[in-house]
Amino acid sequence: GNAFTFRSNLNAPRGKLLRLDVTDASKYNRPETWEVVLEEQREEDGKEGRDVLEWARALEGDTLVCCYLKNARHILQLRSLESGDLVRTFDELPVGSVAGFTGGREDSECFLKLTGFTSPGAIWRIDTSSGAEARAELFRETELDCGSYKPEDLVTEQVFVKSKDGTEVPMFIIGPKESVGELKGSGDGPPGAALLYAYGGFNISLTPSFSPSRLAWILGYGSVMAIANLRGGGEYGEEWHKAGTKLRKQNVFDDFQACGEHLISEGYCSADKLAIEGGSNGGLLVGACLNQRPDLFACGIAHVGVMDMLKFHKFTIGHAWCTEYGCSESDEYFEYLLGISPLHNVPAEPGTTYPSTMVLTGDHDDRVVPLHSLKFIAELQYQQILSILENGEEPVQTNPLVARIETRAGHGAGKPTKKVIQQNADVYSFVAAATSTPWVLADK
Repeated sequence: GNAFTFRSNLNAPRGKLLRLDVTDASKYNRPETWEVVLEEQREEDGKEGRDVLEWARALEGDTLVCCYLKNARHILQLRSLESGDLVRTFDELPVGSVAGFTGGREDSECFLKLTGFTSPGAIWRIDTSSGAEARAELFRETELDCGSYKPEDLVTEQVFVKSKDGTEVPMFIIGPKESVGELKGSGDGPPGAALLYAYGGFNISLTPSFSPSRLAWILGYGSVMAIANLRGGGEYGEEWHKAGTKLRKQNVFDDFQACGEHLISEGYCSADKLAIEGGSNGGLLVGACLNQRPDLFACGIAHVGVMDMLKFHKFTIGHAWCTEYGCSESDEYFEYLLGISPLHNVPAEPGTTYPSTMVLTGDHDDRVVPLHSLKFIAELQYQQILSILENGEEPVQTNPLVARIETRAGHGAGKPTKKVIQQNADVYSFVAAATSTPWVLADK
């Protein structure tokens, strides 16, 4: 036909659908005059909704399948292509991310791949010809060759944590049944360790995904994994992203610290067994939070982090990040960036014990150049140990402060499997040692 339907963010940062009749030349280059098929999401009570329209696919007849990002997970809806009216939401789908979708304009049937935290993925089939009676049915599931492990052995829970300014921040928590969910606290002894991961920047959403290494941490150490969806990401659209950029970057750190406090206060882990991890922009997050709350964390893992917030724009592609962080050459941003830069805010007070810290970088990283990690670990070791010795005092720092430098490696993408395995083994064994967490899988 002559009608084309587009996803647009024009005056709709979370996305809407517009339709254009291409035979009407008067509407060319005037999207404000196009027909609105599906408005940007709004809450039923009149307040703005926060669901993000990720994509939409037209199938046979008056059938439209829409994928929304709702509270950091994907949901699928069946709608009318003509009017955009909702037919039904496929609530039977488990918590996960849509990693693939197949179905065309001539098809009434479609297939989608859904991945989650505890399973590498499953194919689901939907026959839309029955309209409101359509159901998603499990078609094929990838099975893990992992001993007696079954995905149902673990629980995935989503909580909403109040940050410093009252903003609710979603967080996924994955772990054994005795540590997460309705049976939390039913195991023997006090809560164990938790590893909290986040990114919080560049409009990147952390949706459910499968990670063999994280599964090894949960099963091998009987511990909890938490994924926090901080401001700065794209989980609730562009407004959520902007709330964690430039002069509001501290919001991201506040969100992360609030999530850590929640894990302890709600009994997911012991107070001395909380570790944090992040990479690149997430490495900045880890470095800043270790500086601001050394009392809260037992351990920090900072992969290829942006640690020098005053000079990042001077090296390789760093100048492109000024739209996210601001730039220290501007009077507007200098003092603010100085106040959050991990390199420039390492605690120097006598008697302060810094959490166990591993800083990781690659000697050929041309995105976040190694100098960020190397300068940060040098400053850590100087402030916590050498400067105190120079003053004739005895350092109280006993927690390790180390750097892991991968040779012939870059920012992370494309790293050989062997190196990935070696790195994960080093990271998780370091976290386990820092939190006094024993390996338990062999005992089961």
